[in-house]
Amino acid sequence: MAPKQTYTHNELVDQLQKKDQGAFSYLYDNYSKALFGVVFAVVPNQEDAEDLLQIVFVKIWKNISMYDSSKGRLYTWMLNLARNLAIDHTRGKQQKMKSKIQSVSDSVYELKDHTSENTASDFLGLSNILNELKKDHKEIIDLIYFKGFTHEQASKELNMPLGTVKTKVRQAINSLKELTKKEIFN
Repeated sequence: MAPKQTYTHNELVDQLQKKDQGAFSYLYDNYSKALFGVVFAVVPNQEDAEDLLQIVFVKIWKNISMYDSSKGRLYTWMLNLARNLAIDHTRGKQQKMKSKIQSVSDSVYELKDHTSENTASDFLGLSNILNELKKDHKEIIDLIYFKGFTHEQASKELNMPLGTVKTKVRQAINSLKELTKKEIFN
């Protein structure tokens, strides 16, 4: 087995800028765990974090010519790249969630414009049905469906294990189905 290649900081940067695949493999082998830790701290979903790590290394490969050693070490540059990409990913997901929530809100306002407030709520009966839910089910439905929380965010907000949150959401939805049937057929 051949001895493992090592590089000084300057040699590594030089070889990366020359698009040397051996240097890139060395970079991945020696820095991927640290960069994954940074990404995972911002995006605590294993699959998403792994995907983002691959994107980080593609960006490093494509943009290594933009690295300026006078502004800091390569490791710092890569950490900033990883952190910024993870933050952008999180913001993008939040923006998508907000736009989905906004489109639902627009529909609600549209309904409100065409009917009186009392008629709309009586017609839907939603507030009555929600009030019949158990307190913990109502709280979870409120967070996830009305405030746009993800299951992970609701888990943190309620200081509850993720599996428990998912179970309670299922239970709450089943309760809502039963209550809705009862409301319709009465």
